Amino acid sequence: MRHRTSGDPRPDGLLGRRPSAVLLATQTLAVLAYPFLDDSTVGRAALGVVQIVVVAAALTAVRRTPALTWVALLLGVPAAGFTVVEAFTPGSSWVVLVSALLHAPFYFYVSYSMVRYLFHDDRVTSDELYATGGAFTVVAWGFAYVYSAVGVLSPGSFAGGSSTDGQTWFELLYLSFSVLTSVGLSDVVPMGPHARSFVAVEMVVGVLYVALVISRLVGLTVSRQAMKAADRD
Repeated sequence: MRHRTSGDPRPDGLLGRRPSAVLLATQTLAVLAYPFLDDSTVGRAALGVVQIVVVAAALTAVRRTPALTWVALLLGVPAAGFTVVEAFTPGSSWVVLVSALLHAPFYFYVSYSMVRYLFHDDRVTSDELYATGGAFTVVAWGFAYVYSAVGVLSPGSFAGGSSTDGQTWFELLYLSFSVLTSVGLSDVVPMGPHARSFVAVEMVVGVLYVALVISRLVGLTVSRQAMKAADRD
């Protein structure tokens, strides 16, 4: 395994030095800001800008990983564009569908890239710790867009929520986080077979993430501390 050294070139600025931290912070702020901004066109446009920042942070994070940046760019740039279009035309089914079909694979590729980043060497850096949380939120957002696409292609796939016309994207994001963390606290329930199949897949992903990623980081941290103790002895 390759070790990073203090002499590795690092881009200037927080986004260059800690892209995973910026991604995690932006994702968190977007979740907190959504309830305040979703009721107006200007608010949705502002959220669209925040989403573009999220995409930019994700792309920067991918550049620090062993993955292919051009794949993320190929999906991320049009996804950012449709984010703005969707903000001004929230009721357009085809816009929502295309946006979801662009965002979902983009976020899944980003999460795959960040997990590869976490497994890339045999010591834990501070940015890798941020990447652990960032990758988790990215997976949740990816499945939220999958649920959004399922809702367009198969109306009635989900029950519950605040509207009789279907679930908002934020409600689907809340469902995604509740499934991924296995807490099951969402009032949105998968009813259709396609919705239930994707929810089942997310359940497995959530369990595997904890089993593989978190346990590996804990194991590396414990091993490093044991090596330091042995060196002192």
